[in-house]
Amino acid sequence: MTAFAAAPGGPQPAFAGRPDASSPEHVTFHPIVDLEAGTVVAVAPAVPGARIPDPDGEVDRAIQAARALSRAETLLPLQLVLRMSTLAYDRPMERLHRTLADLGRRPGGVIVSLTGDPGMPLDEAAARLGGLRSAGYLLALEAGDLPTRFVADMAPTVLILDPAVTRRAAADPRRAAIAEAFVALGRRIGGHVLAPGVASDDQLTYLRGRGVRLAQGPLLAPRDWRPGMAVTVPVGSGDLEHDRLGPRVTEFMMPATVMPDTATAEEVLSVFNAEPGTSSVVLVDRTERPRHTVDRTRFLLRLAGAYGHALHAHKPAARLADPPRSVPRTVPAIAALRAAGDDAERVYDDLVVIDEIGRCLGVARVGDLIRSLSALDH
Repeated sequence: MTAFAAAPGGPQPAFAGRPDASSPEHVTFHPIVDLEAGTVVAVAPAVPGARIPDPDGEVDRAIQAARALSRAETLLPLQLVLRMSTLAYDRPMERLHRTLADLGRRPGGVIVSLTGDPGMPLDEAAARLGGLRSAGYLLALEAGDLPTRFVADMAPTVLILDPAVTRRAAADPRRAAIAEAFVALGRRIGGHVLAPGVASDDQLTYLRGRGVRLAQGPLLAPRDWRPGMAVTVPVGSGDLEHDRLGPRVTEFMMPATVMPDTATAEEVLSVFNAEPGTSSVVLVDRTERPRHTVDRTRFLLRLAGAYGHALHAHKPAARLADPPRSVPRTVPAIAALRAAGDDAERVYDDLVVIDEIGRCLGVARVGDLIRSLSALDH
């Protein structure tokens, strides 16, 4: 099996999209919305047309989707959908990996969403998923057709509900049980549940009340939505169930906006201008380890000062950054919140969640921790 290591040399300039005659101009963009913060945390480009059954065609569609998002000039994390059976084919996967690197997409900013039957023994599927995770990719599983034990062992970042569960959970006790089981599993493995196809207030209220944190669908964004546009999140009850032993920080983790630690201040500014909901940028080295964090408010104030743009725009953004406030993925959220309070000047800075070897997995917003833990106390 080919190991998908991060591309040597790191990503190219932030928006390195290339013209692609085969990529349709009417690619649509579907935002993944954090229901608590009301912000977009990732984007799933959709290439029109029937799914192509062969691995090369499947990867071609993924490449078209990635290039379309690069042309939209956003570094919001990218969600790519692949059949799990495609992972068995090394050559197409290597081509996808190289293309993502050419487009400036670091593995930590790509959610690989896997669907369908593995088409291979489960131990081989586990090894190939492990290869993607080792390279730093975030994993999402449409887990309805997979053995529960396999899903638990893989511990994906995102568990995706079947759209039929999204549609019918509020009225069908059997679908409701599936949604609740996925939420419980997600909490135990440190992941989030994504509900696709949310179309009504009733669906959203029910799923959010059961602890679903992420959603997509026409209720949240119009068909012509593009990166940078607002989304609509109706106000819900916020009555979430919580583990009385205390949730882990990963329960509040969102994908990070990551850039290489060599990025210039102007490149970071373009990200903040394109994505008003982005509160920070994590500057990482070639091994995906965080080296600096750029807080949106302080960064923009520095550039807005006298001669700020002239002094800083073409120099490394690290000059205007701070050391990352890193927390291990295994710590309780209450411990992470206490760590946030250690520096009075940076109390509300995003926390960078890291894995066992120090790689960036995502960020946790301190405001999310405060709101949710306060609700737990009551």
